[in-house]
This record gives sequence, C-alpha cells and structure tokens, in this order.
Amino acid sequence: MATKGATARAAARKQKDKWKSKRWYTIRAPRTPWNFQVIGETLGETPDHLIGRIYELTQHEADGNFSRMHVKLRFRVVEVVANDAITEFIGLEMMNDHVRRQVRRYRGKVDDVVDCVTLDGYYVRIKPMLVTSRRVKSSQKNEMRRLAHEILLQFSARSTWVDVQKAMLSDEMEEMIKDATRVINPCRAVMVRKVQLIQSGVVPDDGMTLEEVIEDEARKVAEVKERRAAALVAAEEDEEDERTLDILAAAESLETVSGVEGEEVAEEEPATVAEPEPAAEAEPGEDDAPTAAQLKKLKKGELVELADGKGVDSSGTKDDIIARLLAGQDLPSAAELKKQKKAELVELAEQCGFDSSGTKDDIIGRLTG
Repeated sequence: MATKGATARAAARKQKDKWKSKRWYTIRAPRTPWNFQVIGETLGETPDHLIGRIYELTQHEADGNFSRMHVKLRFRVVEVVANDAITEFIGLEMMNDHVRRQVRRYRGKVDDVVDCVTLDGYYVRIKPMLVTSRRVKSSQKNEMRRLAHEILLQFSARSTWVDVQKAMLSDEMEEMIKDATRVINPCRAVMVRKVQLIQSGVVPDDGMTLEEVIEDEARKVAEVKERRAAALVAAEEDEEDERTLDILAAAESLETVSGVEGEEVAEEEPATVAEPEPAAEAEPGEDDAPTAAQLKKLKKGELVELADGKGVDSSGTKDDIIARLLAGQDLPSAAELKKQKKAELVELAEQCGFDSSGTKDDIIGRLTG
C-alpha cells in the first residue's frame, strides 16, 4: 500500500498545472461594421481552443445605446491572430423578461419565423414578434404575419449582411413592419425577438485592417498618456504657484501687522510719558479731602484713626463717622453752589452724606446748614 501511495503522489507531482500554461486573448468584433472593436477578454491554452467559442454582451456595452440594454449580441470566434481572437456576428436575442413584459391579457401577439438569404449569400433566420393594443381576429393575425414575412424577405434579398445587421441594431427593420401592418391593426410594439446566422456568405473586406486598428489604438493610448502627464505637470505647477502666493501673502500680512504695531507703539509712547498714570485710590490723609465712596471702602479702624487725626468724634457706626468727616470738610459758599447744576449738587450732597432729594434750593440749604 505504501508503494502504491508513493506512486500516486509521484504521478500527481508530474501532472502539469493547466492554468499556468493559459494566457489572455483579446476578443474583437468583426471588421465590418465593427472595425475590430474590443468586446472582451478570454483565457486559452492554445489558439485552437478558442475557435468556436461564443461570446455574448448587451448592445449597450457594444455601442453605448442605453435604450437597447435588453438586446444580447452573440459573436463566435473564427480566427486567432497573435493575442487577438477575431469573431463573426452570429445573431441577437431579446431578453425573456423584456419580451414577457410586452405580452399582457387582452392584447394580441403575432409570431413568425422567416428564413432569409442576403445579397452576399448569408443564410439568416429572423423571428419577429408583433404585439397589438387589443385582441385581434385570426384573419387579422394571418394578414399581419404575411406582410411582415414579405417585408423581411424583400429587405434581406436586396441588402447585404452588414446592412441587415445595421437595420436590426437600429429601429429601421421594426419601423418597416410597423408601418406596413398599421392599415390592418395598429401595433403597440414590434420587435425582432431573435436572429440566427445559419450559414456564412462572402466576407466583406471593407474598412481598416487589424494592423491599422492596433496602431490607431496604440496612438490613442499614447495621446491619453501625454494629456494626463501634461495635466499632472500643470497641476503641480499650479500648486507651486499657489504655495508661492500663499507665502508672499503671509509675508506681506506679517509686515503689515508689524508696521501697524510699530505705529501703535510710537503713538502710545508720548502719551505714556506726557500723561502720568492715574494713581490708584489711596487711603485719604490729612491734607486731601476724601469722597464718600473712598471713605466707604475703608475699614472702621481706619475711619476711627482718620477721625481722631482730624479732631472729629470717632464714636458710633461707620456711617456716623463718615457723615462727621464729610461734614467737617470745607464746602463751597451758597453763591458758588447756585452756579452749579442740580446733578452736580446731588452728587456733592451724596458725597457729604446729605439727603439729595428736592429742589436745588433744598439741597443747597442742607449743604450750607
């Protein structure tokens, strides 16, 4: 058993990893009318493994037509050139959910299958579908089906496979059927539900070659890179210019601020030297005449000491001592008091501790006692 297990492990080690041998291939649409447009990528071990593969995508992804998102295009790989897998267009199909949304109760539906041969020998099977706004009779359905059948046969017989593709991808084929069947019964919707390529014909050689397309793509990529590089350089230069402007603006603002501060200091210095700073409220001494506000800020012991120094009775409360000190101050004469305004007299009376109510004469009488 051990020998058999070892043999199996040795055989497993000898097996080649298939994923390592695979590489990516670019899937391209046909030359006409797609100009070898890139429609996808696929993995393959050898080019022979790619031949016959079918690739599907929506029409919106192929040409950017948002109104045709419900249409699936089908391509088949027929040739591999280097890393490019060249395909041929083999038909289209409407998504089932879109078809089901069109058919409702009390509506008529007309289906048909038309086998057509194009001018260049392509054998194509087209399956149209007509939906009427209301139910219709069988005779009307048969007539509408006959008209649609004839239109598709005649149009395919006088058109190439490329022209048929363009008519299917646009609304041209559907509009022709809709206009022809309108005389019998107006159609709510006409659609080419499915198209199948049964047999290929003469392949057209119009348009750019694969080498020219690849060169054009490389040139466009180089131009995009150059524009991006130029835009990046311009953005960096703009950033440097903005930084330089910000630095200059900051320097100018600093110079302006320093200049303003220097002027303010120069203006303030003479005022400071010329005008002495107002002295803080000091304790009243013997030579100055304190006001009532200054006296109220003093403690009672300080008031008693001040009253004793002035020879005023220091007994009683703080208010009594303050009233005696203010009464002992020299007040202006009655003539000088009459020259003052009532507001000034009221302030003087309050400082001296007298009643400040009444007229000017009342206040002057209290002050002169």
